[in-house]
Order: sequence, then structure tokens, then C-alpha cells
Amino acid sequence: MSTQIILASASPRRKELLDQIKVSYQVHPVDLDETPLPNEKPLEYVQRLAAEKSAACVTRLKTDLPVLAADTAVILGDIIMGKPKDQADAVAMLSQLSGKTHQVYSAISLRGYEHNQAVSITEVTFRHLTRQEILAYWLTGEPLDKAGSYAIQGRGGMFVESIVGSFSGVVGLPLFETAQLLSKQGIELFK
Repeated sequence: MSTQIILASASPRRKELLDQIKVSYQVHPVDLDETPLPNEKPLEYVQRLAAEKSAACVTRLKTDLPVLAADTAVILGDIIMGKPKDQADAVAMLSQLSGKTHQVYSAISLRGYEHNQAVSITEVTFRHLTRQEILAYWLTGEPLDKAGSYAIQGRGGMFVESIVGSFSGVVGLPLFETAQLLSKQGIELFK
């Protein structure tokens, strides 16, 4: 199968999700500063990062193929929780999420003959976590590069009491919205 899109991400989870829906892609990750701008709202933040990633990839590659980029953030209230800097940061995040409902915003940006974006917002409720569980989870290595310090598709899934919305969006690439954007670019998903 010939390449259908460029994926502007090195995320193994995003690759697995594209494989799941049988989209062929080339990987060309983009590394950007993901620091929120002053007073930037969570929705604006994920949309901006996804758009900047796809734009940077298009500029670098000068390709005719559509470029797909995504950004996922865990939001508690108005707090944007990115990837943890270290163990203390991960413990603090997971302690804040313990026993509460938070949102996961997952924005996608697809640039081809036009630029389209979509966002998935999912509500995730955590059960109460003990400090011992949080520390043991840190030692698995799983929280290292994950927004909010957890992976719902991994052992972190044991913390999730309920989810309302898109599981794939929490993983990092909402498949419903991705399929819609790919279809707008004329990419056939069922041949």
C-alpha cells in the first residue's frame, strides 16, 4: 500500500492507532516547545500545538502528502498537565487526579490541500490512589512521557473508574475525528 499521510509524531501509540484503521504513513516527528502561553486556555493550547506541529512538518518536508499532527493534554480544572519532569512532578500530578474527574483534550491537525482541525474532549474519573500505588506506578516507567503521568492503555488503566468519551482520544489520537478529517482530504479508509 502506498503512503497515504505523513505522521508528525514519534508516538508509538499514535502509530498503533493508525495501524488499527489501516492508514499507511511515514513518520516525521516534530519537536516543539510545548510550554503553554501566558493565560492560554486548554482548548487553545492543544489546538495551537497540533497546528504548529503539522505546519512545521509541512515546511520542513515540502511534501504533497497530507500531514497529520496531534497533541493531547490532561486538564484538571484549568490546569494543563503535560508530561512529568521527574518523579516528584508525576507523584504530584497523580495525587491531584486521585479521586477526581478530569478531562483529556486531544487535538488533531491535518494539512493537505486545506487545513482542518478537530478536538476530542473526554471525561476520565480516577478512583482514590494511595501514595504507595503512585510510587509503585512511577517505578514501572510508564508515566515518564505521558500527559498527566498515566497511560490509560497500560497499567494506568487500573486507576480509571469511568470514562465518558473517546478512549482513543485519551490514548493520543481520537479515531472518530481522525477518520472524519482523513475523509475530507479524500483518503479512503474502506477500499
